[in-house]
Amino acid sequence: MPKIKKKGQAGAAKNYITRTQAVKKLQLSLPDFRKLCIWKGIYPREPRNKKKVSKSTTASTTFYYTKDIQYLLHEPLLQKFRDQKVLEKKISRALGRGDVSDAARFERHAARPEATGKPRYTLNHVIRERYPTFNDALRDLDDCLSMLFLFANLPSTSAVPAKMIARCERLCLEFQHYLIVSHSLRKSFLSIKGIYYQANIQGEDILWLVPYKFNQRIVGDVDFRIMGTFVEFYMTLLGFVNYRLYSSIGLKYPPKFDQLKDENGAELGAFSLEGVNMATQGETKAVTNGEEQQQGPDPKVQAEVDKIIKQLKEDESKSDETAKEDADADDEEKPTDSIDKFEPVAPGGDVLPQPAYSSSDPSQLFANFTFYLSRETPRQPLEFILRAFGCKRIGWDSVLGEGAFTYDESDPSITHHIIDRPVVQAATNEDGDGQDNQTAQKVGPNQRYPGRIYVQPQWVWDCVNDEELKSPELYAPGAALPPHLSPFVKAAPGQYDPTLPLEAQQTEAEAIEADLEDAEKDDAEEGSDVENDMDVDEAEDDEEEEEGDEEDAEEAEEEDVEDDEEESKTLQRQLELEAELQGKKVQNKKVDSKTKAKLEQRKALEKKAREEAEDLERAKGMLSKKKRKLFEQMQYTNNKKSAQDEKLRAKRRKLEKEKAQKA
Repeated sequence: MPKIKKKGQAGAAKNYITRTQAVKKLQLSLPDFRKLCIWKGIYPREPRNKKKVSKSTTASTTFYYTKDIQYLLHEPLLQKFRDQKVLEKKISRALGRGDVSDAARFERHAARPEATGKPRYTLNHVIRERYPTFNDALRDLDDCLSMLFLFANLPSTSAVPAKMIARCERLCLEFQHYLIVSHSLRKSFLSIKGIYYQANIQGEDILWLVPYKFNQRIVGDVDFRIMGTFVEFYMTLLGFVNYRLYSSIGLKYPPKFDQLKDENGAELGAFSLEGVNMATQGETKAVTNGEEQQQGPDPKVQAEVDKIIKQLKEDESKSDETAKEDADADDEEKPTDSIDKFEPVAPGGDVLPQPAYSSSDPSQLFANFTFYLSRETPRQPLEFILRAFGCKRIGWDSVLGEGAFTYDESDPSITHHIIDRPVVQAATNEDGDGQDNQTAQKVGPNQRYPGRIYVQPQWVWDCVNDEELKSPELYAPGAALPPHLSPFVKAAPGQYDPTLPLEAQQTEAEAIEADLEDAEKDDAEEGSDVENDMDVDEAEDDEEEEEGDEEDAEEAEEEDVEDDEEESKTLQRQLELEAELQGKKVQNKKVDSKTKAKLEQRKALEKKAREEAEDLERAKGMLSKKKRKLFEQMQYTNNKKSAQDEKLRAKRRKLEKEKAQKA
């Protein structure tokens, strides 16, 4: 007789386990179970059939893999949680007996971070388990950086302790120092949510979001306990990553930290980096602002280097003689130094980046400049971006904090002044002198510092994204700034691009319609002028005007009979209908040659579009029902996108016309 299978011991019911059963099996509380699952990367699963998986009459909502829970049984953190639970029970029992001394003794001997400063547990082994290689950790660094930068800007509360905020801020500043020294920052974008940064570290593109430096409100509908669990894990992860990154470029980790400078608002300036010299077995050399201190060479090492250089020169002279003999013997073609170009095979294909001889390094974009940040500009992101792209001298107002190259606004070494306030001319004095709000504090009336370039903060971001210095006239104080576009979105062929002129991206039909609209507006303006003249004549002599109207009507009828062209008739009927609706008298209008040509072009385009639509319908008839529906969905999406792009082009065309009329 075969063995009878019991319900819930085979199949899908055996592969899944409910959350309540998992908590009972691990002998943990629900908060500790959440922590353990977050740290180990175990998440709820959705079975195909909940009724078959559920072992009870009531349908459960949260399921886990049984193998995952079985794997947690051997976790070392599990014993730490149990020890903590046992300790809490001992303290509560002592307090229940009224024995306060025993409770204080238990709490004093416990390894609590408030008492000893040592954590009860560490997540180092969890980091090594979840990220076997360093590239795995880099791929998961996006959410880590976004979360830590967010907590670094939060105010301290009971849910978010001050120690956690300080630790997050310190780790973020250490990571920024690595980006500055290694020049790994690539792009940045100002958005409504915050500032996006993109860096390339060992071939991995990392994108994270940094909120603006505003006063944040702590709302009650956010569970900071769950977020705090993630932050605790991410702090350990970023500490490991920072150590590996600093070691890869020969820097000591952690860097020296000046608490006094940090309290005065130095931020990046509160850290001093030190490099490890491998040849001297542990000796260090200080690094200041990314520049190494100059040290005298060792005489013994210098003598050996001189011998090697002398031998290299002798070898080079011998190799030159042999090269001349080989060049005389060989008459083969010499390879050219031209660079290959990658061109798309099909029209409209992907445009590949072309290789070129680059004489300028984007990482040293601002190396030759000295910047001064006005007090209304965001100092932290500007300082980080400028230093990451080679700038060594950045000054700002003393109210922005410590660590500036200069606090004197009138320093003659300043080449670029970043300000973010509109130019407002003050009232002139009796002598006729005035001053603007940009330089009203320290500069003479209506003057600026000579030899200095004044730009708005967007100039820095646009220069970084385009990897070239933009024209400062476009970013002058009070000027209408060019559009700040996301560098992470690539424009598709046919999509609206604000950087290109309108003529280069509009379709032929849109251009014809725009020209016809301009012609109709000009005709309407001329008609209004003629109508005004006729009103004056009407007041003087009504009988002559009536006779003239009858003659105009007869001439119009004769022209309609003589003119057989469909375009002129259509335009005439349109003019008559518009005049009738507006209560005006119909004026005969002869179609000029340009308008006539545009009408013919529009007619040809409409005919071509109808033929293409008919061909498309015939081709769709050859498809199966499934493929036809898929093709129609694709058509719907493409038509929707093209309609949005057409609206944007029409809006831009209208704005350009209004701007031209004002000019």
